[in-house]
Amino acid sequence: MDFNSVKEYLFDAARQAGLDEYEVYFMESDGISAETLKDEISSFSSAVSGGICFRCIVDGKIGSAATELFTKEEMAELVERAKNNAKYIENDDRAIIYKGSSKYAEISPINMATSDAAEIKSVALDLIKKTYEQSEYITDGTQTYAVQEKTKMILANSHGLYLESEVGVSGALVQAVVAKDGESQYGGDLETGFDKEKLEKLPREAIDEALSKIGAKEIPSGRYDIIFDGKQMRALLSAFCSVFSGRNAYLGLSLLKGKEGEKIAAECLTLIDDPMYPTSPMQTAFDGEGVATYKKNVIENGVLKTLLYDLASADKEGRESTGNGQRASYSSTVSISPFHFYIEGGEQSDDELFAKLGNGIYITELKGLHAGANAVTGDFSIESAGFEIKNGKIGSAIKSFTVAGNFFELIKNIESLSSNVKFGFPAGFTVFGAPNTLVRGCSVAGT
Repeated sequence: MDFNSVKEYLFDAARQAGLDEYEVYFMESDGISAETLKDEISSFSSAVSGGICFRCIVDGKIGSAATELFTKEEMAELVERAKNNAKYIENDDRAIIYKGSSKYAEISPINMATSDAAEIKSVALDLIKKTYEQSEYITDGTQTYAVQEKTKMILANSHGLYLESEVGVSGALVQAVVAKDGESQYGGDLETGFDKEKLEKLPREAIDEALSKIGAKEIPSGRYDIIFDGKQMRALLSAFCSVFSGRNAYLGLSLLKGKEGEKIAAECLTLIDDPMYPTSPMQTAFDGEGVATYKKNVIENGVLKTLLYDLASADKEGRESTGNGQRASYSSTVSISPFHFYIEGGEQSDDELFAKLGNGIYITELKGLHAGANAVTGDFSIESAGFEIKNGKIGSAIKSFTVAGNFFELIKNIESLSSNVKFGFPAGFTVFGAPNTLVRGCSVAGT
């Protein structure tokens, strides 16, 4: 049964049940992935999954129910389950089925070459072969991974709103393990898309990272000037992303409550959420509630311009939704998340940033970050690794030290940013990015 048939059955059942406001949300994902170990495929997956969620307003509450079974009988039962579930909602959010935005961005269809299972396997096997060929120090534990996934979303409701979107992502990962001088280390890198020229570089980059850690030494405790590598700065941003949620602020779970319009960060910091970022594979013109998405500066030159809102949290604060009510899957509840969320790059090259640092630490690895970060207080204490910086140049590898601080203080103390913003792989519908970031006087616990 196609979506339009499902929608009509549900709408008919909703009308017969006496419902006035209701919504249908459909999501389908088609994914292929392959993982290698040594010189063969160790894991392979090819699957199509998806389902439909029906939401309705009953006595001022939103009830919902979801299913993967598309039959006439299931459609009627789905409506009844959603009605009954509304009775158990205990929050005081105003129930809203969105009527639609005045304008939605036009997004070109995703331009992603479709690969079949054989091609995905070939990418993973070719990468593992080249990784072993490029270094005599490669050892067991080295792995590669290739993935391709497309997701389609459709939202339709009783107000006549009908929205459809498709996103897709592909990419590959190399995780190299080396053994040298009686020591083992690992290094890894990933690339979005299957561009041959970029994939060719992955094995060498992963190997070089692993070898650079061999012989790492420990450092004494103290206060150090630090450059956080862009990959690690975006990991910090990911760990503390929830502080920008309007709902968390309303619930007292973010220290940014009531801070909109105030300076909360260094003047050089601008933090952007851009659902239509040109190179993003996850571009979408609407969120999980049907609200139009748009580019927004969350922090602009250090000033908090806006938190992120869905319909319910915006209603409580007397604001408009920012179009950040996402659904991780067809059956998920709406939650607040950014789309393409990144710190805007500065004007300096990476080399110029190292020169500006002078002497300090370049952090290239944060371990167990989410376990060592408290998003409510902003405090973090994270085991780290990286390199010494001496006279503006990268020096010896260092390990086994802990960097501690507070996220809200850290963003106030950012002195400078490089121009090269490093984006990660999508996590759901969110992509994080950040440039190399210079912060003075960080607390480090070493030997």
